[in-house]
Order: sequence, then structure tokens, then C-alpha cells
Amino acid sequence: MLLAVDVGNTQTVLGLFEGKRLVEDWRVATEGERTGDELAALLGRLLELADLGFGDVTGVVLASSVPALVRSYEEFAENYAEAPLLVLGPGVKTGLPILYDDPREVGADRIANAVAVRERYGSPAIVVDFGTSTNFDAVSSAGEFVGGVLAPGIETSMEALFLRAARLTKVDFVAPPSVIGKTTASALQSGLVYGFAGQVDGIVERMRGELGDTAPVIATGGLADLIAPHSRTIESVDPLLTLEGLRLVWDLNH
Repeated sequence: MLLAVDVGNTQTVLGLFEGKRLVEDWRVATEGERTGDELAALLGRLLELADLGFGDVTGVVLASSVPALVRSYEEFAENYAEAPLLVLGPGVKTGLPILYDDPREVGADRIANAVAVRERYGSPAIVVDFGTSTNFDAVSSAGEFVGGVLAPGIETSMEALFLRAARLTKVDFVAPPSVIGKTTASALQSGLVYGFAGQVDGIVERMRGELGDTAPVIATGGLADLIAPHSRTIESVDPLLTLEGLRLVWDLNH
């Protein structure tokens, strides 16, 4: 089985593929100082939940926004899984032309998303990934990665607000009963949901104008399900899109 790992700054998403089929997936907190041994302890417990062990892992494919963890996953793959590791980065075949001034600047998760959206939904397409930052990435009608937009993420923005406004308390990330809030909590929730939905629609419309096409918009990431119902432009939610992109890159390189 192939273990696909998407290490974000806040959360790590893992998936086990049997061929093209995703059979298990997990979401855990990212801890940037985990060693290879600590990763093995964590992943060993997750595999046990699926009645599997390290011997069932035949390959590991990794996209990491935390450079320090790449070495830890190398140690895990070598010492515990005893399986080859592919780190998505410069020099790895993706089958995706990257029209960026310096392709090395593009995050591996963004490339994986673009690879997957082109395969699953065709091109042109726009991916909106709700993570630590909200990433908007565009694939042209010719199937090229043409760039995107990076905006502050939902949780990042809300944490900054709570830190700077002493009288505001943290709220559950849910849609309020109405846009006009009758309490401080519901007013904050309204700003969160409708504010970010409006941001998505505004950015997408401008991106479509530059692409010269009404590209479909696919949302992914942990909070995609919260924002998508309130957005005019998001057409589909694909929460595990990045893992699918990693699988496709693995297959292309093996």
C-alpha cells in the first residue's frame, strides 16, 4: 500500500492507497519537532486502527510545508516502513507544466492539488485550499499551472483577531442562523463564514477574468465544507484532493 502524507503548517493529512483506491485517511496535528521514531510511534498506532502494520506500506510519498519534518519522514521510511520515499519537490516528474517565474517557490501541496484537479475535473480549473493560508491555484485550459493567490487562512485570521481584541472570545467555526448577528458570537461567525465566502468569490471572479474562462472551482482543506455552501463560485468540495495528487505523482515516477 502507498502511504501519502501532506504535511501542512497546522495539520497533517495521511492516506493509504491500495492501487487507485483510498482505503484509509487520517488528520493529525503537525508538530514540527517530531523525530522519525516519534512519527513511527504515531503512524504505527494509526496503522493498527486499520489492522495493518509497517510491512503493509510499500511506498511513501510526501508533500511537506515544514522542511524540518522531511528528514524525520526519511528516517521513518528507511528504519520502520523499509519502503522507498518520494518527496514532491524540484526534479520530481509531475506531468504538469509550471509557468511560475521560479517553480521552486511553489509549495508541493499546491502542485499536488493542481495535478489532481486536472486529472479529476479537467482543465481549466481553480483550486481553493483552506489551510493555514487560503491558496487559490489556477490550471489553464492547456493544463498548465499558471500561478495563484495566497491569502491569510481562516483559523490564522481568527486567531489574530482574538489575540488583539481582548473582549472577543473564541467561537465555534459554524454558520450562524442569520447574516446579521444578534450576539457577539453569531456576529463573529457571520464575519467568518460570509467574509471568507465573499473573499473566495471576489478572488475567483478576478482569476477567471485573467484566465479568460469560467473555470470550475474545486475546494479542499479542513474548512472547505464550512465555506462552500455560502460561496457562489465553489462548485465541488474534494477534501482529500491533495492526497490524490500525491498518488498520481507517485505513479508517474514509478
